[in-house]
This record gives sequence, C-alpha cells and structure tokens, in this order.
Amino acid sequence: MNTVNTMKNEKLKSILTERREKLSKEILAATHEIINDEEVFADSVDQAAADTGRSLTVQMQNRERESLAKLDIALKKIEEGSFGACEGCSESISDARLLANPATTLCIDCQTELESERQRFNNRR
Repeated sequence: MNTVNTMKNEKLKSILTERREKLSKEILAATHEIINDEEVFADSVDQAAADTGRSLTVQMQNRERESLAKLDIALKKIEEGSFGACEGCSESISDARLLANPATTLCIDCQTELESERQRFNNRR
C-alpha cells in the first residue's frame, strides 16, 4: 500500500473510530434511560404515548446498532487492507464517497444500480 493510501486510511480510521465512540455512548445512554424509566401514568392515553415513545427509541437504537456494526466492519477492513474496494465490482470507491460515508461498501455506480433494482422490484408489487 502506498503512502497516500496509508495516510487516507489512517484519516478515515480516525473518523470511523470517532463516530463509533460517539455512537456507542449514545446507545449506552439511551439504553440506561429505557432501563431506568419507571414512570407510570394514571391516564391510559399518557401511558400509551410514553410507550410509543419508548418503542421509537428502541427502533432508533436498533438502527444505531446496525450503524455501529457497519463501522466495525469498515475498521476491520482498514486493518486487513481491503478497505475502499467496492463489494459489487471490486473497483476502488472514490475518495469523496469514502469521506462522505466511510462505512460504505459500494461505489456510486453499484449503489445506483442496487437502488434502481430495488425501485423496479417495489414497483412490481
């Protein structure tokens, strides 16, 4: 690996690590909030609203956990030296795309094709 790629990967590794730490802290704080929430409402409408709020929080945490897993995969790929290769076509993912979304696994062309396929599939239903 050349020096430019090494420097780029180190920068991206730093970005990913920072995002991972922030996301982990947010997930931990939200989990503690849900676990320690013992508020009970006398009014069933208020209780339902609180339950809905908790449900949304859990859904958001699940998405954040998925994001955390993607960050872990990207960090592992950096360590293995395979980071930045498109999983669809094996070509290099552009630097601009990696800087915008370091956890991406597809180049813009493959991502566009995937979204186009999804759209065609959804239109068939």
